[in-house]
Amino acid sequence: MTTDTLTPITTALAINGQRLWDSLMTLAQIGATDKGGVSRLALTDLDRQGRELFVRWTREAGCTIRVDAIGNIFARREGSDAARPAVATGSHIDTQPTGGKFDGNYGVLAGLEVLRTLNDAGVRTVAPLEVCVWTNEEGSRFVPVMMGSGVYAGDFTLETALAAVDRDGISVEHALQAIGFAGSAPAAVADGAPRFGAYFEAHIEQGPVLEDADIPLGVVTGALGQRWYDVTVTGQEAHAGPTPMRLRRDALQAATALMQEVVATAMDEQPDGRGTVGYVQVYPNSRNVIPGKVVFTVDFRHANDEGLSRMDARLRQACAAAQAGGRVQVQVEQTVYYPPAHFAPELVAAVRHGAERAGLPHVDIVSGAGHDAVYVARTAPTSMIFVPCKDGISHNEIEDASPEHLAAGCNVLLHAMLEQAGVAAT
Repeated sequence: MTTDTLTPITTALAINGQRLWDSLMTLAQIGATDKGGVSRLALTDLDRQGRELFVRWTREAGCTIRVDAIGNIFARREGSDAARPAVATGSHIDTQPTGGKFDGNYGVLAGLEVLRTLNDAGVRTVAPLEVCVWTNEEGSRFVPVMMGSGVYAGDFTLETALAAVDRDGISVEHALQAIGFAGSAPAAVADGAPRFGAYFEAHIEQGPVLEDADIPLGVVTGALGQRWYDVTVTGQEAHAGPTPMRLRRDALQAATALMQEVVATAMDEQPDGRGTVGYVQVYPNSRNVIPGKVVFTVDFRHANDEGLSRMDARLRQACAAAQAGGRVQVQVEQTVYYPPAHFAPELVAAVRHGAERAGLPHVDIVSGAGHDAVYVARTAPTSMIFVPCKDGISHNEIEDASPEHLAAGCNVLLHAMLEQAGVAAT
Protein backbone atom coordinates (compact mmCIF):
# COMPACT_ATOMS: atom_id res chain seq x y z
CA MET A 1 0.00 0.00 0.00
CA THR A 2 1.32 3.46 -0.88
CA THR A 3 0.19 7.01 -0.40
CA ASP A 4 1.33 10.27 -1.94
CA THR A 5 0.44 12.30 1.17
CA LEU A 6 2.90 13.20 3.90
CA THR A 7 2.46 11.49 7.28
CA PRO A 8 2.92 13.05 10.73
CA ILE A 9 6.29 11.29 10.91
CA THR A 10 7.57 12.71 7.63
CA THR A 11 6.14 16.17 8.38
CA ALA A 12 8.35 16.27 11.48
CA LEU A 13 11.50 15.12 9.65
CA ALA A 14 14.53 17.41 9.80
CA ILE A 15 17.96 17.02 8.29
CA ASN A 16 21.16 16.81 10.31
CA GLY A 17 22.67 20.26 9.85
CA GLN A 18 26.00 19.34 11.42
CA ARG A 19 26.39 16.34 9.10
CA LEU A 20 25.62 18.54 6.09
CA TRP A 21 28.22 21.07 7.21
CA ASP A 22 30.82 18.37 7.87
CA SER A 23 30.25 16.94 4.38
CA LEU A 24 30.74 20.37 2.82
CA MET A 25 33.95 20.93 4.75
CA THR A 26 35.28 17.47 3.83
CA LEU A 27 34.64 18.00 0.11
CA ALA A 28 36.21 21.48 0.39
CA GLN A 29 39.51 19.89 1.40
CA ILE A 30 39.85 18.53 -2.15
CA GLY A 31 41.43 21.47 -3.95
CA ALA A 32 41.57 23.69 -0.87
CA THR A 33 43.36 27.02 -1.36
CA ASP A 34 45.46 29.02 1.09
CA LYS A 35 42.76 31.70 1.29
CA GLY A 36 40.09 29.26 2.37
CA GLY A 37 38.50 28.63 -1.00
CA VAL A 38 38.55 25.76 -3.47
CA SER A 39 40.19 25.30 -6.88
CA ARG A 40 38.79 22.13 -8.42
CA LEU A 41 38.48 22.57 -12.17
CA ALA A 42 36.27 20.27 -14.21
CA LEU A 43 37.69 16.88 -15.20
CA THR A 44 41.02 17.36 -13.44
CA ASP A 45 42.44 14.86 -10.98
CA LEU A 46 40.99 16.93 -8.14
CA ASP A 47 37.58 16.70 -9.78
CA ARG A 48 38.08 12.94 -9.97
CA GLN A 49 38.74 12.85 -6.24
CA GLY A 50 35.61 14.87 -5.52
CA ARG A 51 33.52 12.66 -7.78
CA GLU A 52 34.85 9.49 -6.19
CA LEU A 53 34.02 10.85 -2.72
CA PHE A 54 30.45 11.58 -3.84
CA VAL A 55 30.11 8.10 -5.35
CA ARG A 56 31.42 6.47 -2.16
CA TRP A 57 29.09 8.48 0.07
CA THR A 58 26.01 7.77 -2.04
CA ARG A 59 26.81 4.06 -2.32
CA GLU A 60 27.12 3.97 1.46
CA ALA A 61 23.63 5.55 1.50
CA GLY A 62 22.33 2.60 -0.55
CA CYS A 63 22.30 4.21 -3.98
CA THR A 64 23.08 2.77 -7.36
CA ILE A 65 25.26 4.90 -9.66
CA ARG A 66 24.77 5.81 -13.31
CA VAL A 67 27.39 7.76 -15.27
CA ASP A 68 26.47 9.03 -18.72
CA ALA A 69 28.58 9.74 -21.78
CA ILE A 70 29.36 13.34 -20.78
CA GLY A 71 30.31 12.30 -17.24
CA ASN A 72 27.15 13.37 -15.41
CA ILE A 73 26.67 11.24 -12.27
CA PHE A 74 23.26 10.11 -11.03
CA ALA A 75 22.96 8.46 -7.60
CA ARG A 76 19.60 6.68 -7.37
CA ARG A 77 17.64 5.69 -4.27
CA GLU A 78 14.88 3.34 -5.33
CA GLY A 79 11.24 3.99 -4.48
CA SER A 80 8.35 1.60 -4.12
CA ASP A 81 7.22 2.28 -7.71
CA ALA A 82 10.10 1.72 -10.10
CA ALA A 83 7.94 2.86 -13.02
CA ARG A 84 7.61 6.40 -11.67
CA PRO A 85 10.11 8.96 -13.00
CA ALA A 86 12.63 10.02 -10.39
CA VAL A 87 12.34 13.15 -8.29
CA ALA A 88 15.83 14.59 -8.60
CA THR A 89 18.06 17.22 -7.11
CA GLY A 90 21.70 18.20 -7.55
CA SER A 91 24.16 20.70 -8.92
CA HIS A 92 27.90 20.61 -9.64
CA ILE A 93 31.19 20.15 -7.78
CA ASP A 94 33.59 21.77 -10.25
CA THR A 95 34.70 25.26 -9.22
CA GLN A 96 36.20 28.46 -10.51
CA PRO A 97 40.02 28.69 -10.34
CA THR A 98 39.54 30.80 -7.21
CA GLY A 99 36.19 29.43 -6.12
CA GLY A 100 34.42 28.85 -2.84
CA LYS A 101 33.16 25.95 -0.76
CA PHE A 102 29.44 26.33 -1.46
CA ASP A 103 28.72 27.25 -5.10
CA GLY A 104 27.33 24.04 -6.60
CA ASN A 105 28.71 21.87 -3.83
CA TYR A 106 25.83 22.81 -1.52
CA GLY A 107 23.21 21.60 -4.00
CA VAL A 108 24.90 18.22 -4.40
CA LEU A 109 25.50 17.61 -0.70
CA ALA A 110 22.07 18.91 0.32
CA GLY A 111 20.70 16.16 -1.92
CA LEU A 112 22.95 13.61 -0.22
CA GLU A 113 21.77 14.82 3.19
CA VAL A 114 18.13 14.34 2.12
CA LEU A 115 18.88 10.69 1.31
CA ARG A 116 20.75 10.16 4.58
CA THR A 117 17.87 11.70 6.55
CA LEU A 118 15.32 9.43 4.91
CA ASN A 119 17.55 6.43 5.61
CA ASP A 120 17.86 7.41 9.28
CA ALA A 121 14.07 7.64 9.57
CA GLY A 122 13.38 4.48 7.59
CA VAL A 123 11.23 6.41 5.11
CA ARG A 124 10.71 5.02 1.63
CA THR A 125 9.37 7.20 -1.14
CA VAL A 126 6.99 6.10 -3.88
CA ALA A 127 8.98 7.63 -6.72
CA PRO A 128 12.74 7.00 -6.85
CA LEU A 129 15.03 9.85 -5.77
CA GLU A 130 18.18 10.85 -7.62
CA VAL A 131 21.05 13.18 -6.79
CA CYS A 132 22.90 14.58 -9.82
CA VAL A 133 26.42 15.86 -10.31
CA TRP A 134 26.48 17.79 -13.58
CA THR A 135 29.72 18.02 -15.55
CA ASN A 136 31.57 21.31 -16.14
CA GLU A 137 28.93 23.75 -14.94
CA GLU A 138 31.43 26.55 -14.37
CA GLY A 139 33.01 26.52 -17.82
CA SER A 140 36.35 27.54 -16.33
CA ARG A 141 38.32 24.88 -18.16
CA PHE A 142 36.02 23.96 -21.04
CA VAL A 143 33.29 25.84 -22.88
CA PRO A 144 30.35 25.85 -23.18
CA VAL A 145 29.37 26.43 -19.58
CA MET A 146 26.73 24.17 -17.98
CA MET A 147 28.02 21.51 -20.32
CA GLY A 148 26.60 18.36 -18.75
CA SER A 149 23.09 19.69 -18.27
CA GLY A 150 23.21 21.38 -21.69
CA VAL A 151 23.92 18.06 -23.38
CA TYR A 152 21.20 16.42 -21.28
CA ALA A 153 18.64 19.01 -22.43
CA GLY A 154 19.82 18.90 -26.05
CA ASP A 155 20.98 22.51 -26.27
CA PHE A 156 24.16 21.24 -27.94
CA THR A 157 25.30 17.79 -29.01
CA LEU A 158 27.37 15.26 -27.12
CA GLU A 159 29.86 15.34 -29.98
CA THR A 160 30.30 19.11 -29.66
CA ALA A 161 30.87 18.83 -25.92
CA LEU A 162 33.34 15.93 -26.17
CA ALA A 163 35.36 17.83 -28.80
CA ALA A 164 35.79 20.96 -26.65
CA VAL A 165 39.41 21.56 -25.64
CA ASP A 166 41.12 23.44 -22.83
CA ARG A 167 44.05 25.85 -23.19
CA ASP A 168 46.46 22.91 -23.34
CA GLY A 169 44.57 21.26 -26.18
CA ILE A 170 43.14 18.47 -23.99
CA SER A 171 39.64 17.49 -25.07
CA VAL A 172 36.68 16.77 -22.82
CA GLU A 173 36.60 13.24 -24.24
CA HIS A 174 40.23 12.63 -23.30
CA ALA A 175 39.84 14.23 -19.87
CA LEU A 176 36.79 12.07 -19.05
CA GLN A 177 38.71 8.95 -19.98
CA ALA A 178 41.73 10.07 -17.96
CA ILE A 179 39.73 10.47 -14.74
CA GLY A 180 37.62 7.34 -15.27
CA PHE A 181 34.26 9.04 -15.74
CA ALA A 182 33.58 8.43 -19.43
CA GLY A 183 30.26 6.69 -18.88
CA SER A 184 28.22 4.62 -21.29
CA ALA A 185 24.67 5.71 -20.37
CA PRO A 186 22.83 8.01 -22.81
CA ALA A 187 23.63 11.66 -22.03
CA ALA A 188 20.70 13.41 -23.74
CA VAL A 189 16.99 13.03 -23.17
CA ALA A 190 16.59 12.80 -26.93
CA ASP A 191 18.93 9.79 -26.92
CA GLY A 192 17.14 7.96 -24.14
CA ALA A 193 18.41 9.56 -20.92
CA PRO A 194 15.60 9.32 -18.33
CA ARG A 195 13.40 12.36 -17.78
CA PHE A 196 12.77 13.42 -14.21
CA GLY A 197 9.32 13.70 -12.71
CA ALA A 198 10.58 16.81 -10.91
CA TYR A 199 13.93 18.51 -10.37
CA PHE A 200 15.00 20.80 -7.52
CA GLU A 201 18.32 22.61 -7.11
CA ALA A 202 19.42 24.15 -3.83
CA HIS A 203 22.03 26.89 -4.18
CA ILE A 204 23.57 29.87 -2.47
CA GLU A 205 22.08 33.01 -3.97
CA GLN A 206 25.41 34.35 -5.30
CA GLY A 207 24.00 37.84 -4.83
CA PRO A 208 23.09 40.21 -1.97
CA VAL A 209 19.27 40.34 -2.12
CA LEU A 210 18.39 37.81 0.60
CA GLU A 211 21.06 39.01 3.02
CA ASP A 212 20.09 42.64 2.44
CA ALA A 213 16.45 41.82 3.25
CA ASP A 214 17.43 39.54 6.16
CA ILE A 215 15.36 36.70 4.69
CA PRO A 216 16.76 33.16 5.03
CA LEU A 217 15.17 31.57 1.98
CA GLY A 218 14.45 32.50 -1.62
CA VAL A 219 11.74 30.73 -3.61
CA VAL A 220 13.18 30.86 -7.12
CA THR A 221 10.53 31.41 -9.77
CA GLY A 222 12.88 31.46 -12.75
CA ALA A 223 16.16 32.78 -14.13
CA LEU A 224 17.06 35.87 -16.10
CA GLY A 225 17.58 35.48 -19.81
CA GLN A 226 20.97 36.47 -21.15
CA ARG A 227 22.41 38.01 -24.30
CA TRP A 228 26.18 38.38 -24.57
CA TYR A 229 28.01 40.39 -27.22
CA ASP A 230 31.50 41.14 -28.47
CA VAL A 231 31.76 44.76 -29.62
CA THR A 232 34.68 46.00 -31.73
CA VAL A 233 35.22 49.73 -32.23
CA THR A 234 37.79 50.58 -34.90
CA GLY A 235 39.30 54.05 -35.35
CA GLN A 236 42.87 54.97 -36.17
CA GLU A 237 46.05 55.08 -34.10
CA ALA A 238 47.81 58.43 -34.08
CA HIS A 239 50.36 60.36 -32.04
CA ALA A 240 48.81 61.81 -28.89
CA GLY A 241 50.69 65.08 -29.19
CA PRO A 242 50.47 66.37 -32.76
CA THR A 243 46.86 65.23 -33.41
CA PRO A 244 44.23 67.85 -32.47
CA MET A 245 41.19 66.61 -30.57
CA ARG A 246 38.77 67.56 -33.33
CA LEU A 247 40.65 65.47 -35.90
CA ARG A 248 41.05 62.28 -33.88
CA ARG A 249 39.51 58.91 -34.68
CA ASP A 250 39.69 57.76 -31.06
CA ALA A 251 38.25 54.27 -30.70
CA LEU A 252 38.39 54.37 -26.91
CA GLN A 253 36.45 57.64 -26.67
CA ALA A 254 33.63 56.10 -28.73
CA ALA A 255 33.81 52.80 -26.85
CA THR A 256 33.53 54.39 -23.41
CA ALA A 257 30.39 56.25 -24.51
CA LEU A 258 28.92 52.91 -25.60
CA MET A 259 29.89 51.32 -22.28
CA GLN A 260 28.00 54.04 -20.44
CA GLU A 261 25.02 53.37 -22.66
CA VAL A 262 25.10 49.71 -21.57
CA VAL A 263 24.72 50.79 -17.94
CA ALA A 264 22.03 53.36 -18.77
CA THR A 265 20.07 50.75 -20.72
CA ALA A 266 20.05 48.39 -17.75
CA MET A 267 19.06 51.17 -15.34
CA ASP A 268 16.05 51.94 -17.52
CA GLU A 269 14.96 48.27 -17.29
CA GLN A 270 14.75 48.00 -13.52
CA PRO A 271 14.15 45.95 -11.45
CA ASP A 272 15.10 43.07 -13.75
CA GLY A 273 17.59 44.59 -16.17
CA ARG A 274 21.32 43.93 -15.85
CA GLY A 275 24.07 45.40 -18.02
CA THR A 276 27.76 44.68 -17.59
CA VAL A 277 30.96 45.42 -19.47
CA GLY A 278 33.38 42.92 -17.96
CA TYR A 279 36.23 42.68 -20.48
CA VAL A 280 38.05 45.40 -22.39
CA GLN A 281 41.05 45.29 -24.73
CA VAL A 282 42.59 48.52 -25.99
CA TYR A 283 45.01 48.60 -28.95
CA PRO A 284 47.84 49.43 -29.01
CA ASN A 285 47.49 50.25 -25.30
CA SER A 286 50.33 52.73 -25.27
CA ARG A 287 50.48 55.89 -23.14
CA ASN A 288 51.04 58.36 -25.97
CA VAL A 289 49.10 56.69 -28.80
CA ILE A 290 45.45 57.45 -29.56
CA PRO A 291 43.71 54.04 -29.41
CA GLY A 292 42.89 52.65 -32.83
CA LYS A 293 40.79 49.67 -31.74
CA VAL A 294 38.82 48.64 -28.67
CA VAL A 295 37.18 45.26 -28.09
CA PHE A 296 34.77 44.88 -25.18
CA THR A 297 32.06 42.54 -24.01
CA VAL A 298 28.45 43.28 -23.11
CA ASP A 299 26.36 41.08 -20.82
CA PHE A 300 22.64 41.90 -20.85
CA ARG A 301 20.13 40.07 -18.62
CA HIS A 302 16.40 40.41 -18.14
CA ALA A 303 13.48 38.44 -16.72
CA ASN A 304 11.59 38.38 -20.02
CA ASP A 305 12.41 38.23 -23.71
CA GLU A 306 10.64 41.51 -24.42
CA GLY A 307 13.05 43.29 -22.08
CA LEU A 308 16.05 41.55 -23.63
CA SER A 309 14.86 42.57 -27.08
CA ARG A 310 14.52 46.22 -26.01
CA MET A 311 18.05 46.15 -24.62
CA ASP A 312 19.38 44.53 -27.79
CA ALA A 313 17.73 47.15 -29.98
CA ARG A 314 19.06 50.01 -27.88
CA LEU A 315 22.63 48.67 -28.02
CA ARG A 316 22.50 48.32 -31.78
CA GLN A 317 21.04 51.81 -32.19
CA ALA A 318 23.79 53.27 -30.03
CA CYS A 319 26.45 51.45 -32.05
CA ALA A 320 24.95 52.69 -35.31
CA ALA A 321 24.90 56.24 -33.99
CA ALA A 322 28.53 55.98 -32.84
CA GLN A 323 29.74 55.25 -36.35
CA ALA A 324 27.37 57.67 -38.10
CA GLY A 325 29.94 60.47 -38.01
CA GLY A 326 32.42 58.38 -39.96
CA ARG A 327 35.25 58.55 -37.43
CA VAL A 328 34.90 55.00 -36.14
CA GLN A 329 33.36 51.72 -37.23
CA VAL A 330 31.46 49.52 -34.78
CA GLN A 331 30.86 45.80 -35.14
CA VAL A 332 28.45 43.96 -32.81
CA GLU A 333 28.42 40.17 -32.59
CA GLN A 334 26.00 38.34 -30.32
CA THR A 335 27.85 35.35 -28.84
CA VAL A 336 25.35 33.88 -26.35
CA TYR A 337 21.59 33.79 -25.99
CA TYR A 338 19.85 32.05 -23.10
CA PRO A 339 16.10 32.68 -23.01
CA PRO A 340 14.56 33.50 -19.64
CA ALA A 341 13.60 30.41 -17.66
CA HIS A 342 10.23 30.20 -15.93
CA PHE A 343 10.08 27.41 -13.38
CA ALA A 344 7.11 25.07 -12.93
CA PRO A 345 4.43 26.69 -10.74
CA GLU A 346 3.68 23.43 -8.93
CA LEU A 347 7.34 23.00 -7.93
CA VAL A 348 7.67 26.64 -6.93
CA ALA A 349 4.62 26.04 -4.73
CA ALA A 350 6.27 22.92 -3.26
CA VAL A 351 9.26 25.04 -2.21
CA ARG A 352 6.91 27.57 -0.60
CA HIS A 353 5.13 24.75 1.26
CA GLY A 354 8.47 23.48 2.54
CA ALA A 355 9.37 26.95 3.80
CA GLU A 356 5.99 27.32 5.48
CA ARG A 357 6.31 23.95 7.24
CA ALA A 358 9.70 25.01 8.54
CA GLY A 359 8.35 28.39 9.67
CA LEU A 360 10.91 30.20 7.52
CA PRO A 361 10.42 33.73 6.19
CA HIS A 362 10.77 33.53 2.43
CA VAL A 363 10.48 35.66 -0.67
CA ASP A 364 10.06 35.00 -4.39
CA ILE A 365 13.27 35.69 -6.26
CA VAL A 366 14.57 35.41 -9.83
CA SER A 367 18.04 33.97 -10.36
CA GLY A 368 20.43 36.36 -12.01
CA ALA A 369 22.94 33.60 -12.77
CA GLY A 370 22.75 30.57 -15.00
CA HIS A 371 22.41 27.17 -13.31
CA ASP A 372 22.03 23.57 -14.44
CA ALA A 373 18.37 23.89 -13.42
CA VAL A 374 17.84 26.28 -16.33
CA TYR A 375 18.65 23.52 -18.81
CA VAL A 376 16.86 20.78 -16.87
CA ALA A 377 13.73 22.97 -16.86
CA ARG A 378 13.48 22.41 -20.62
CA THR A 379 12.91 18.69 -19.99
CA ALA A 380 11.06 18.44 -16.65
CA PRO A 381 9.22 20.51 -14.03
CA THR A 382 11.93 22.40 -12.13
CA SER A 383 12.48 24.88 -9.33
CA MET A 384 15.31 26.18 -7.17
CA ILE A 385 15.90 27.06 -3.53
CA PHE A 386 18.21 29.95 -2.61
CA VAL A 387 19.90 30.63 0.71
CA PRO A 388 21.93 33.77 1.51
CA CYS A 389 25.68 34.01 1.10
CA LYS A 390 27.78 36.49 3.05
CA ASP A 391 27.92 39.92 1.39
CA GLY A 392 26.47 38.33 -1.75
CA ILE A 393 29.97 37.18 -2.74
CA SER A 394 30.53 34.10 -4.90
CA HIS A 395 33.12 32.92 -7.44
CA ASN A 396 35.61 34.00 -4.80
CA GLU A 397 37.70 32.18 -2.21
CA ILE A 398 36.03 34.15 0.59
CA GLU A 399 32.56 32.90 -0.43
CA ASP A 400 30.71 32.02 2.79
CA ALA A 401 27.31 30.90 4.08
CA SER A 402 26.01 30.19 7.56
CA PRO A 403 25.38 26.59 8.71
CA GLU A 404 21.92 27.66 9.87
CA HIS A 405 20.89 28.97 6.46
CA LEU A 406 22.32 25.93 4.69
CA ALA A 407 20.42 23.59 7.00
CA ALA A 408 17.20 25.58 6.54
CA GLY A 409 17.43 25.36 2.76
CA CYS A 410 18.13 21.63 2.96
CA ASN A 411 15.07 21.09 5.15
CA VAL A 412 12.94 22.88 2.57
CA LEU A 413 14.48 20.67 -0.14
CA LEU A 414 13.67 17.55 1.89
CA HIS A 415 9.99 18.40 2.20
CA ALA A 416 9.62 19.67 -1.35
CA MET A 417 11.05 16.40 -2.67
CA LEU A 418 8.83 14.34 -0.38
CA GLU A 419 5.78 16.26 -1.55
CA GLN A 420 6.59 15.37 -5.14
CA ALA A 421 7.82 11.80 -4.59
CA GLY A 422 5.15 10.64 -2.14
CA VAL A 423 5.72 8.41 0.87
CA ALA A 424 5.26 4.65 0.75
CA ALA A 425 3.22 3.55 3.76
CA THR A 426 4.30 0.50 5.75
